[in-house]
Amino acid sequence: MPAPGTGHGVWAGSPGAAVDPEGGVLLAYRLRFGVDPEDGAQTVVARSDDGETFSVVAVLDKSRFGAMSMERPALVRTDEGRWRLYVCSATPGSKHWWIDVLEAADPAGFEDAEARTVFPGDDTVAVKDPIIRRAEGGWQAWICCHPLDEADEEDRMTSAYATSDDGLAWDWHGTVLSPRPGTWDARGARLTAVLPDGRAAYDGRATKEENWFERTGLARRADGRFEPVGDGPVADARYLEVLPLPEGGYRIYYEAPLADGSHELRTERIA
Repeated sequence: MPAPGTGHGVWAGSPGAAVDPEGGVLLAYRLRFGVDPEDGAQTVVARSDDGETFSVVAVLDKSRFGAMSMERPALVRTDEGRWRLYVCSATPGSKHWWIDVLEAADPAGFEDAEARTVFPGDDTVAVKDPIIRRAEGGWQAWICCHPLDEADEEDRMTSAYATSDDGLAWDWHGTVLSPRPGTWDARGARLTAVLPDGRAAYDGRATKEENWFERTGLARRADGRFEPVGDGPVADARYLEVLPLPEGGYRIYYEAPLADGSHELRTERIA
Protein backbone atom coordinates (compact mmCIF):
# COMPACT_ATOMS: atom_id res chain seq x y z
CA MET A 1 0.00 0.00 0.00
CA PRO A 2 1.62 3.29 -1.05
CA ALA A 3 1.51 6.37 1.14
CA PRO A 4 -1.86 8.13 0.67
CA GLY A 5 -0.07 11.37 -0.21
CA THR A 6 3.14 13.22 0.53
CA GLY A 7 4.58 14.85 3.64
CA HIS A 8 5.00 14.15 7.34
CA GLY A 9 2.10 12.30 8.94
CA VAL A 10 0.73 10.96 5.66
CA TRP A 11 1.09 7.28 6.38
CA ALA A 12 0.05 3.81 5.31
CA GLY A 13 1.11 1.12 7.75
CA SER A 14 0.87 -0.20 11.33
CA PRO A 15 -0.25 -3.60 9.99
CA GLY A 16 -1.86 -6.55 11.75
CA ALA A 17 -2.01 -9.77 9.70
CA ALA A 18 -3.72 -13.14 9.95
CA VAL A 19 -3.83 -16.28 7.81
CA ASP A 20 -7.19 -16.74 6.10
CA PRO A 21 -8.27 -20.40 6.55
CA GLU A 22 -9.88 -20.17 3.12
CA GLY A 23 -6.47 -19.32 1.65
CA GLY A 24 -4.29 -16.25 1.53
CA VAL A 25 -3.85 -13.45 4.04
CA LEU A 26 -6.06 -10.93 5.78
CA LEU A 27 -4.43 -7.62 6.61
CA ALA A 28 -5.64 -4.74 8.74
CA TYR A 29 -3.74 -1.46 8.58
CA ARG A 30 -4.02 2.24 9.36
CA LEU A 31 -4.16 5.15 6.94
CA ARG A 32 -3.40 8.63 8.26
CA PHE A 33 -3.62 11.79 6.19
CA GLY A 34 -1.61 14.08 8.50
CA VAL A 35 -0.83 14.65 12.18
CA ASP A 36 -3.25 17.54 12.69
CA PRO A 37 -6.36 16.50 14.67
CA GLU A 38 -8.52 17.62 11.74
CA ASP A 39 -6.74 15.30 9.31
CA GLY A 40 -8.33 12.00 8.38
CA ALA A 41 -7.55 8.51 9.66
CA GLN A 42 -8.97 5.09 8.79
CA THR A 43 -8.58 1.43 9.67
CA VAL A 44 -8.68 -0.73 6.54
CA VAL A 45 -9.14 -4.49 6.21
CA ALA A 46 -8.03 -6.20 3.00
CA ARG A 47 -7.69 -9.76 1.65
CA SER A 48 -5.01 -11.28 -0.59
CA ASP A 49 -4.44 -14.65 -2.24
CA ASP A 50 -0.66 -14.23 -2.36
CA GLY A 51 0.05 -11.92 0.57
CA GLU A 52 1.12 -9.08 -1.73
CA THR A 53 -1.81 -7.88 -3.86
CA PHE A 54 -4.79 -6.91 -1.70
CA SER A 55 -8.44 -6.10 -2.24
CA VAL A 56 -10.13 -3.90 0.37
CA VAL A 57 -13.10 -5.55 2.12
CA ALA A 58 -13.84 -3.00 4.88
CA VAL A 59 -13.01 0.63 5.69
CA LEU A 60 -13.61 2.07 9.17
CA ASP A 61 -13.28 5.84 9.43
CA LYS A 62 -12.23 7.50 12.68
CA SER A 63 -15.60 9.28 12.77
CA ARG A 64 -17.27 5.89 13.33
CA PHE A 65 -15.61 5.80 16.78
CA GLY A 66 -15.71 9.49 17.58
CA ALA A 67 -11.91 9.41 17.45
CA MET A 68 -9.29 12.05 16.77
CA SER A 69 -7.02 9.50 15.09
CA MET A 70 -6.41 5.76 14.75
CA GLU A 71 -3.42 3.45 15.01
CA ARG A 72 -2.46 -0.21 14.77
CA PRO A 73 -5.29 -2.80 14.57
CA ALA A 74 -5.18 -6.55 15.29
CA LEU A 75 -7.04 -9.37 13.51
CA VAL A 76 -7.92 -12.66 15.22
CA ARG A 77 -9.96 -15.73 14.21
CA THR A 78 -12.12 -17.18 17.01
CA ASP A 79 -12.60 -20.88 17.78
CA GLU A 80 -16.11 -20.55 16.32
CA GLY A 81 -14.73 -19.42 12.97
CA ARG A 82 -15.67 -15.76 13.34
CA TRP A 83 -13.35 -12.77 12.98
CA ARG A 84 -12.46 -10.11 15.51
CA LEU A 85 -10.89 -6.76 14.73
CA TYR A 86 -9.32 -4.82 17.59
CA VAL A 87 -9.02 -1.12 16.72
CA CYS A 88 -7.35 1.67 18.69
CA SER A 89 -8.64 5.22 18.72
CA ALA A 90 -7.47 8.56 20.12
CA THR A 91 -9.73 10.57 22.41
CA PRO A 92 -10.31 14.07 20.93
CA GLY A 93 -8.60 16.90 22.77
CA SER A 94 -6.35 14.63 24.83
CA LYS A 95 -3.41 12.19 24.68
CA HIS A 96 -5.64 9.29 25.76
CA TRP A 97 -6.18 6.19 23.57
CA TRP A 98 -8.51 3.22 23.93
CA ILE A 99 -9.10 -0.14 22.17
CA ASP A 100 -12.43 -1.49 20.87
CA VAL A 101 -13.28 -4.88 19.35
CA LEU A 102 -15.67 -5.66 16.50
CA GLU A 103 -16.81 -9.17 15.56
CA ALA A 104 -18.26 -10.51 12.30
CA ALA A 105 -18.70 -13.80 10.46
CA ASP A 106 -16.81 -12.30 7.51
CA PRO A 107 -14.35 -9.37 7.58
CA ALA A 108 -16.63 -7.36 5.28
CA GLY A 109 -19.10 -7.33 8.16
CA PHE A 110 -16.81 -5.15 10.28
CA GLU A 111 -18.27 -2.08 8.60
CA ASP A 112 -21.62 -2.72 10.33
CA ALA A 113 -20.45 -4.55 13.46
CA GLU A 114 -21.03 -3.11 16.92
CA ALA A 115 -17.93 -1.77 18.66
CA ARG A 116 -17.26 -2.85 22.25
CA THR A 117 -14.54 -1.27 24.38
CA VAL A 118 -12.20 -3.92 25.81
CA PHE A 119 -9.16 -1.82 26.84
CA PRO A 120 -10.50 1.56 27.99
CA GLY A 121 -7.34 3.00 29.51
CA ASP A 122 -7.92 5.71 32.10
CA ASP A 123 -6.74 9.12 33.29
CA THR A 124 -3.25 7.77 33.96
CA VAL A 125 -2.53 5.63 30.88
CA ALA A 126 -3.31 5.52 27.16
CA VAL A 127 -3.53 2.05 25.57
CA LYS A 128 -2.99 1.31 21.88
CA ASP A 129 -1.32 -0.84 19.19
CA PRO A 130 -2.50 -4.26 20.42
CA ILE A 131 -0.99 -7.64 19.62
CA ILE A 132 -3.75 -10.20 20.23
CA ARG A 133 -3.19 -13.97 20.09
CA ARG A 134 -5.27 -17.07 20.75
CA ALA A 135 -3.60 -19.27 23.33
CA GLU A 136 -4.38 -22.72 24.68
CA GLY A 137 -7.32 -22.19 26.99
CA GLY A 138 -7.58 -18.45 26.41
CA TRP A 139 -6.24 -15.27 24.85
CA GLN A 140 -3.06 -13.20 25.16
CA ALA A 141 -2.45 -9.52 24.51
CA TRP A 142 0.55 -7.21 24.47
CA ILE A 143 -0.44 -3.57 24.68
CA CYS A 144 1.53 -0.36 24.19
CA CYS A 145 1.01 1.92 27.21
CA HIS A 146 1.64 5.67 27.31
CA PRO A 147 1.74 7.23 30.81
CA LEU A 148 -0.34 10.40 31.12
CA ASP A 149 0.97 11.59 34.48
CA GLU A 150 3.23 14.34 33.08
CA ALA A 151 2.01 16.94 30.60
CA ASP A 152 3.90 17.00 27.28
CA GLU A 153 5.66 13.74 28.19
CA GLU A 154 2.92 11.38 26.97
CA ASP A 155 5.00 10.02 24.08
CA ARG A 156 6.86 7.70 26.49
CA MET A 157 5.89 4.07 25.96
CA THR A 158 6.18 0.65 27.55
CA SER A 159 4.64 -2.74 26.69
CA ALA A 160 2.31 -4.60 29.07
CA TYR A 161 0.85 -8.12 29.06
CA ALA A 162 -2.77 -9.19 29.59
CA THR A 163 -4.74 -12.45 29.41
CA SER A 164 -8.39 -13.33 28.93
CA ASP A 165 -10.72 -16.32 28.85
CA ASP A 166 -12.82 -14.89 26.03
CA GLY A 167 -10.86 -12.04 24.43
CA LEU A 168 -13.29 -9.51 25.88
CA ALA A 169 -12.66 -9.23 29.63
CA TRP A 170 -8.93 -8.91 30.33
CA ASP A 171 -6.61 -9.28 33.33
CA TRP A 172 -3.43 -7.20 33.39
CA HIS A 173 -0.08 -8.73 34.40
CA GLY A 174 2.20 -5.71 34.31
CA THR A 175 4.97 -4.31 32.15
CA VAL A 176 7.02 -6.82 30.13
CA LEU A 177 9.24 -4.49 28.05
CA SER A 178 10.57 -1.13 29.23
CA PRO A 179 12.86 1.59 27.86
CA ARG A 180 16.52 1.41 28.85
CA PRO A 181 18.15 4.68 29.99
CA GLY A 182 21.11 5.77 27.90
CA THR A 183 20.30 3.52 24.94
CA TRP A 184 18.67 3.85 21.52
CA ASP A 185 15.32 2.83 23.08
CA ALA A 186 15.53 5.09 26.16
CA ARG A 187 12.26 6.90 25.39
CA GLY A 188 10.03 4.00 24.45
CA ALA A 189 9.75 0.28 23.74
CA ARG A 190 6.61 -0.97 21.94
CA LEU A 191 6.25 -4.67 21.11
CA THR A 192 5.05 -5.19 17.52
CA ALA A 193 5.45 -8.95 16.96
CA VAL A 194 5.64 -11.96 19.29
CA LEU A 195 6.41 -15.42 17.87
CA PRO A 196 5.53 -18.73 19.56
CA ASP A 197 9.22 -19.53 20.18
CA GLY A 198 9.73 -16.36 22.21
CA ARG A 199 11.32 -14.17 19.55
CA ALA A 200 9.88 -10.69 19.27
CA ALA A 201 10.23 -7.34 17.52
CA TYR A 202 9.66 -3.92 19.02
CA ASP A 203 9.72 -0.22 18.13
CA GLY A 204 12.13 1.97 20.04
CA ARG A 205 13.43 5.52 20.14
CA ALA A 206 15.87 7.50 22.25
CA THR A 207 14.23 10.92 22.55
CA LYS A 208 10.92 12.78 22.47
CA GLU A 209 12.02 14.38 19.20
CA GLU A 210 12.13 10.94 17.56
CA ASN A 211 8.39 10.43 18.11
CA TRP A 212 6.95 8.97 14.87
CA PHE A 213 10.49 8.02 13.80
CA GLU A 214 10.80 4.75 15.72
CA ARG A 215 13.10 1.97 14.51
CA THR A 216 12.78 -1.79 14.82
CA GLY A 217 14.72 -3.79 17.39
CA LEU A 218 14.70 -7.47 18.34
CA ALA A 219 13.91 -9.05 21.69
CA ARG A 220 13.45 -12.47 23.26
CA ARG A 221 11.09 -13.64 25.99
CA ALA A 222 12.76 -14.49 29.30
CA ASP A 223 10.88 -15.37 32.50
CA GLY A 224 7.70 -13.76 31.27
CA ARG A 225 9.38 -10.50 30.24
CA PHE A 226 11.22 -9.50 27.07
CA GLU A 227 14.91 -8.68 26.89
CA PRO A 228 16.35 -6.71 23.94
CA VAL A 229 18.74 -8.59 21.66
CA GLY A 230 21.80 -6.74 20.37
CA ASP A 231 23.03 -3.22 20.97
CA GLY A 232 20.85 -1.31 18.52
CA PRO A 233 17.99 -1.38 16.03
CA VAL A 234 18.06 -3.67 13.02
CA ALA A 235 15.92 -1.66 10.59
CA ASP A 236 14.78 1.89 9.90
CA ALA A 237 11.14 0.84 9.93
CA ARG A 238 8.36 0.52 12.48
CA TYR A 239 5.32 -1.63 13.28
CA LEU A 240 6.96 -4.85 12.07
CA GLU A 241 4.39 -7.67 11.86
CA VAL A 242 5.63 -11.25 11.44
CA LEU A 243 3.10 -13.78 10.10
CA PRO A 244 4.04 -17.50 10.25
CA LEU A 245 2.73 -19.21 7.10
CA PRO A 246 1.01 -22.65 7.00
CA GLU A 247 3.46 -23.89 4.36
CA GLY A 248 6.45 -22.76 6.41
CA GLY A 249 8.42 -19.55 6.53
CA TYR A 250 7.07 -16.10 7.25
CA ARG A 251 5.66 -13.03 5.60
CA ILE A 252 6.57 -9.73 7.20
CA TYR A 253 4.71 -6.43 6.91
CA TYR A 254 6.08 -3.10 8.10
CA GLU A 255 5.76 0.68 7.84
CA ALA A 256 8.68 2.19 5.93
CA PRO A 257 9.62 5.91 5.96
CA LEU A 258 10.09 7.81 2.70
CA ALA A 259 12.28 10.85 2.04
CA ASP A 260 9.35 13.29 1.98
CA GLY A 261 8.14 12.27 5.46
CA SER A 262 5.35 9.97 4.30
CA HIS A 263 5.29 6.23 5.07
CA GLU A 264 4.30 3.24 2.92
CA LEU A 265 3.30 -0.31 3.82
CA ARG A 266 5.69 -3.01 2.57
CA THR A 267 5.94 -6.79 2.67
CA GLU A 268 8.67 -9.42 2.23
CA ARG A 269 8.59 -13.24 2.09
CA ILE A 270 11.08 -14.80 4.53
CA ALA A 271 12.11 -18.45 4.15
